[in-house]
Amino acid sequence: MTARDIAGALPGIDSLRDLCRSMAMAEAILNPDGECVYSYSAQWSETEEAASMRNGSGDEYDVVFAPEGAYIRGFDHESPLSPYHHEDVPRPWPGVLDSVPEAFRRHVDEPAFTDENGCPVVTACLWREADAPAWETGRITFPEGHPDPDGSHWLFEPLLDPTPEAFRAFAEDYYEVSVSIEAVRHIYELHPLGRSHITALNPSAPVESVVAVAGRIGYPLAGDLLSDVG
Repeated sequence: MTARDIAGALPGIDSLRDLCRSMAMAEAILNPDGECVYSYSAQWSETEEAASMRNGSGDEYDVVFAPEGAYIRGFDHESPLSPYHHEDVPRPWPGVLDSVPEAFRRHVDEPAFTDENGCPVVTACLWREADAPAWETGRITFPEGHPDPDGSHWLFEPLLDPTPEAFRAFAEDYYEVSVSIEAVRHIYELHPLGRSHITALNPSAPVESVVAVAGRIGYPLAGDLLSDVG
């Protein structure tokens, strides 16, 4: 599987945004004071929001939601498409970024997505303009003999299964705790977050910390938490 296959399987922009917000909110409750795998910023810039994944082993992705549409870049550090697998100066694999449209070109060189020398840290890239019928990716000749050459299958797999059950499976494996599927379903439906939902997921989570993260994510709060805002 490659980014081409992912492009045909990803949900639409609005559905993807909702999924990313839900994943980030649910994990933030499970791990309110630590580094989360999934995060979301409702104010990544004046006009953009962004979802991120960092697994702590050097693999990552970012999804930028902008008025122009959405831009995705992923990096699998073990992928044969890694810019750092070349013997000379690191450079993106041919085709990965070459076809990125002008609307998203600024993200190619975004400092958050490049290394200290300005090289884009990327093995997979997808985009979808606001009025486009589908996600797109570059024209790439992939090396043979690799079932997941650009890392897109495992990097973006959580985005292909937008179900509470998929998040529970991740969380129970990663955090080794029991996860309330009812609470996760509530969050995946983007219903306002209340104290009972926080307690159901993590009885020891500081409510103030969760409320602060909800503000950064742009997740709605129930009435019993609104008094904690600000």
